[in-house]
Amino acid sequence: MNGRIRELKPYPMDRLVKAKEELRKAGKKIYDFGTGDPKEPTDPKIRKALIEAIPEVSQYPTVKGRKDLREAIANWFFNRFHVVLDPEKEVIPTAGSKEAIFHFPLVFIDTDTEKKKVIYGTPAYPVYERGTLFAGGEPYPVKLEYDEQFLLRLDKLPRSILEETAIVWINYPHNPTGAVAPLSYLEEIYGICREHGIILCSDECYTEIYFESPPHSLLEVGKKGAVVFHSLSKRSGMTGYRSGFVAGDSEIVQTYLKYRSSFGVASQDFVQQAAKVAWSDEEHVEKRREIFRRKRDIFLEFFKRIGLEFLYPEATFYFWVKLPEGISSEEYALHLLNYGIVLSPGEFFGKGGEGFFRIALVPTVEECREAVEVWEKAHKEFMEKTSCR
Repeated sequence: MNGRIRELKPYPMDRLVKAKEELRKAGKKIYDFGTGDPKEPTDPKIRKALIEAIPEVSQYPTVKGRKDLREAIANWFFNRFHVVLDPEKEVIPTAGSKEAIFHFPLVFIDTDTEKKKVIYGTPAYPVYERGTLFAGGEPYPVKLEYDEQFLLRLDKLPRSILEETAIVWINYPHNPTGAVAPLSYLEEIYGICREHGIILCSDECYTEIYFESPPHSLLEVGKKGAVVFHSLSKRSGMTGYRSGFVAGDSEIVQTYLKYRSSFGVASQDFVQQAAKVAWSDEEHVEKRREIFRRKRDIFLEFFKRIGLEFLYPEATFYFWVKLPEGISSEEYALHLLNYGIVLSPGEFFGKGGEGFFRIALVPTVEECREAVEVWEKAHKEFMEKTSCR
């Protein structure tokens, strides 16, 4: 077995699942702010499309996916970002974004060359590192700084590192911090990657969950050498459907398509038909944004009241919260578990996460209100306990 893979810790969210199982066995009410899997119902139009598309005989989906879905994606992308995509050459529907992100390095890392590093920021979605390791590449995590709004700064890396890099991953709006990248940043990082012949991959799964100005897409800056990954999981509440897409540079997309038949296909045909409806409708997305805004506002007031510092969330449904100096986020999370409150310690997202924790605004609005009452008592008890050390 690959030694570097064997050394990996268990996937972070698996640890949360086990913790929640123990709470359920103990009969505690759970307020789950751990895994980013919101409870809001999927829009009825989407569910109806799925049900009506279920065939009497189910057959394999193609790797390329349905033409009408690719066209719906291209139409959505133009309406949202004013970027024209060729649905034949620049779009591939995928079974969510996670599998596409994981598989991408398998095609584009040449382990027989020196150019096999993959750069990503930390804290980060764990799949950037894991996909790199399974592909035989060399992960190169770069710590993201609070003072720099958690932007990945390639301009501060040695030229020698960039020359050995095959892929750079960016993710804005950012999981886990909620940071948003301005267009000027995307222009800068795109220019650096073009200079060094690096494929720039942008995980854009959270561009549609925002509360201020709509976030930008990397493809607004350029397509050459650039690929974006999108998903309906967060935008449309379709985490269980597994539907997303890859789009960008036609040469990269077509190369990826050529080899995807070895490890992946589009979602089931009936899921693709539901996805077509989802990408063609904005009304349900606006409703979801408003629900997340209400949840966000509850925690904006709560964290200010108990005196915890956090990155102001302009987008995503996450809060990235800083703990007082000397307090372990894992210790704090374990204390809150005693009260049925589940959150993700910053360490789950890599070395850049120490001293922070993430909450995902998954519970309902009413559950969020209940949770802050329980949490305030738990927080007060924890701070009194730690001050007595």
